[in-house]
Amino acid sequence: MRLRSTLAVLTTALAGVLVAASGATAAPAGPQPIIGGSTVSSAPWAAAVFSNGSFTCSGSVIAAQWVLTARHCVSGTMSVRVGSVYYASGGTTRTVSASYTRNDLALLRLASTVTNTPVSLAGSNPPVGSTNTIYGWGMTCYSGCGASNQLKTASVRVTSTNASDAYGGQAIRSTRVNGNAWRGDSGGPQFYDGRQVGVASTADGSSIQNYGSVAYNRAWITSTAGV
Repeated sequence: MRLRSTLAVLTTALAGVLVAASGATAAPAGPQPIIGGSTVSSAPWAAAVFSNGSFTCSGSVIAAQWVLTARHCVSGTMSVRVGSVYYASGGTTRTVSASYTRNDLALLRLASTVTNTPVSLAGSNPPVGSTNTIYGWGMTCYSGCGASNQLKTASVRVTSTNASDAYGGQAIRSTRVNGNAWRGDSGGPQFYDGRQVGVASTADGSSIQNYGSVAYNRAWITSTAGV
């Protein structure tokens, strides 16, 4: 994935694009959605991320004026649509007034506040072997299809909390249970026990994905966004 531009392809890093499952850093790619899994009917915290008016990545509302996504998603004039399970309609839109990055995480400061219920952020990584949930608008097949219009979700199993994201930060590696992340899912959240533990960074498009660790970057998130 660097699900960069929405998860750069782990394949291109595991063959090369997200960050290879081995830890190699892949080059950014364009938008990508969850392959498999199922659609979501409600996600008040969901944030679709746009660059120069085009959908590029997924993200999450973490506070009234802040969206968390991936660093490799930050480019051009940024805006977000929050509170809708459809990336192209509904909810509320906001322009981004500033962005802050660390490893493959990005904090987007919105030009004005939103009232959407934010996610809760984890203070520790999920246990290896645990089943986690991922969300995103990425591609629904490996190639030849576009982003999913409706937000999708899938279950994945954590295999390591010592992997690397696209910029060398600590990442949570997982394998497919009933779905996997791909382009367009970049920046989307991974949840364990009701809290966001990761941010989509890289993937291979078939099973493996690396999500930047929220816990590893928690102090920076708090100092920057106050949450």
